[in-house]
Amino acid sequence: MSFFPKIRLRQEVEEYLRNVYHNNELVATLGADEAEKKFVRLQSHLSHPPSFTTVRVNLRMTSVEHAKRLLSEEIHKFPSVVIPIHHHPQLNDLLLIPVIGPRRALKQHPVQVIVGSQCGSAVLRGAHVYSAGILSATKWMKEGDEVSVYSDIEGKCKRGATEFDGVKVFIGNGISELSRSEIFCSNSPIKGKGIRMTEPVYLSPSFDNVLPGYVFLQNLPSAVVSHVLNPQPGERVLDMCAAPGGKTTHIATLINDQGEVIAMDKIANKVEKIKQNASVLKLNSIQAYCFNSTKAVTRDATGSGQGPPFPPESFDRVLLDAPCSGMGQRPNMACALSLKELTSYQPLQRKLFSAAVSLLKPGGTLVYSTCTITLSENEEQVAWALKTFPCLQLQAQVPHIGGEGMAGAGLSPDQLKLLQRFDPSLAVLCDFDINDMTCQEEDWTVLANTDTIGFFIAKFVKNI
Repeated sequence: MSFFPKIRLRQEVEEYLRNVYHNNELVATLGADEAEKKFVRLQSHLSHPPSFTTVRVNLRMTSVEHAKRLLSEEIHKFPSVVIPIHHHPQLNDLLLIPVIGPRRALKQHPVQVIVGSQCGSAVLRGAHVYSAGILSATKWMKEGDEVSVYSDIEGKCKRGATEFDGVKVFIGNGISELSRSEIFCSNSPIKGKGIRMTEPVYLSPSFDNVLPGYVFLQNLPSAVVSHVLNPQPGERVLDMCAAPGGKTTHIATLINDQGEVIAMDKIANKVEKIKQNASVLKLNSIQAYCFNSTKAVTRDATGSGQGPPFPPESFDRVLLDAPCSGMGQRPNMACALSLKELTSYQPLQRKLFSAAVSLLKPGGTLVYSTCTITLSENEEQVAWALKTFPCLQLQAQVPHIGGEGMAGAGLSPDQLKLLQRFDPSLAVLCDFDINDMTCQEEDWTVLANTDTIGFFIAKFVKNI
């Protein structure tokens, strides 16, 4: 299946990633031909959205069944749409909502709107188009027009253009809520929703501001992370790079809001987002700080430890969901990262990791995760950590619903089995037909567990 072209990458980045998937250890395991097929599948699958929208239920405020009923009522507000909602059998707080598509028979209209690749990716996940994301519109477009929306995947469309003949991908139809002149007026362009999407190529109902406090949109692997960390009531837990607070709030929910969850991020407005999410979800155990986590350890024995920096061995559990290249995000039809940018994250991740080990109590648990698919940010970091910190030991993960780690970093087969990698190249892309949603529960689960964003999780314990 190839409804969308493969992800657009800079040539240097494409060659770098190809070498990752052609490393000697992986080729020895799979063979050169299968390694190349794996890389080609990865490029194709990254441009498609996952087959499911995953919704985490705030079990402190409602039950999964009640949330499911309320979500069903919201979905049924969409005319002629009947989409089933499924429980995830291994994650008791997660609901699965299939993404319908790609819908190949949609009629394309003469009035065209061009958006940037980032906006286009958001549309494929259920978003509407806001005026700031519109690059080009047909010169006679007025409010109320039926329009076809396209994504500029090469970044060549000039803002305000009336026509665009470059490479573009059709992402759906909608109704213009602003005229062209209102969007591109040089004096005071109108902000807000520009196109209300009525026929997206992938139909994924938007849950923006739906059931606040009850549900939280979260990619499946991101929800797995907090379960793997397995925080317990009464513990002190650190989330080192916490914004916007999805995992932070999940941790607080899992400890039933009984304990202390410290969340840090170095960007002030992102810390405010953590606080907002904690407030909406009515979680009182979270303390959020604007602080650089690489400097989170103090050697000052007189410090109170109530706020950063903290004394060594201050936390029972530490989550390091590290800043990364984000190469596992889906859908992603175009990535503008240079090779220098792509490879710049490893040193920062190691600084953060060193701080995490120092802050962890003996006997405590450290979980490291990323939303990328490179070896350098994942398995190579694990190999470095085990060599650098003899006090650390890899642990089995529960739940373990992704695949094992990827060969190429010198880790043993037994060590790779302890890692959890969600690899989009392993997904089986399916066309979900809006008129035929019959499927066995176990089939939904297999699809949901494999057709995800790219993600990586490693779990360590610090020896006493």
